[in-house]
Amino acid sequence: MTPSRTGVVIATRDRAPRLANTLDHLLALPERPEILVVDNASSDDTPALLARHHPRVRTLRLPANRGALARTEGVRALDTPYVAFSDDDSWWAPGALERAARHLDAHPRLGLLSARTLVGPAAEPDPLNDVLAGSPLGHAEDLPGVQVLGFLACACVVRRDAYLDAGGFHPVLFFGGEETLLAYDLAARGWGVTHCPDVVAHHHPPPASRAGRGALFRRNALLTDWLRRPLPHALARTRDLAAEARHDPQARSALRQALVRLPAALRARRPLPPYLEEAARALDGAAR
Repeated sequence: MTPSRTGVVIATRDRAPRLANTLDHLLALPERPEILVVDNASSDDTPALLARHHPRVRTLRLPANRGALARTEGVRALDTPYVAFSDDDSWWAPGALERAARHLDAHPRLGLLSARTLVGPAAEPDPLNDVLAGSPLGHAEDLPGVQVLGFLACACVVRRDAYLDAGGFHPVLFFGGEETLLAYDLAARGWGVTHCPDVVAHHHPPPASRAGRGALFRRNALLTDWLRRPLPHALARTRDLAAEARHDPQARSALRQALVRLPAALRARRPLPPYLEEAARALDGAAR
């Protein structure tokens, strides 16, 4: 069988049983992709599990938790032209990776492909599917699907060269809602970012997996504004969050965490080019 052109990177931390389930699904794929597990310094039995039950799966063990940047370490370690991301609770449908590779082969400007995500044992469509499919950015002649500036990290396939060209996930955000910033950075470098619903990923998050993450996502949304959006926009979003913080503990936590990271965000600030800022504004309007 011809080796798959798409490798799979799984970033994990302290979720050995879920990782084992994900690996079972990925190893059964007809595409037989190369799989690389990047262990974010797990303190559970993840290393033992991999050594005992999956000795042929490549593993990169990091000395400290690097959050979303673990995916970048994985991309650098693989040499396949395309890389799909899975979390330790998500996997790809049979045939999905080959379908994604065909899109990437046929469209050289395509940097990132966002898949349709089915959630849980009932395979319910993730609400984000409709948001992405309805993107006001429309179609481009040299790209498949519809153009977007957002995606779900555990349900995307990247062109390795494009991902590295854009710098990968940003260290200022660390983890949580990191996708929009990468989409901005890919698009600013001229790479296409699209949603292709014919490529399917499965996501089985635990019931409480997003509990307590609201502040984290709001923090990173604000930091993304400071990193890439015009100053009036970033200031307005900061005022909005500050107003919410008066009565919302989650908003208060998000604002406090954002202010701690704001100096680093300002040092890395690189506003979007005008054409891309116009696209971001169109998406802001659609969200409202």
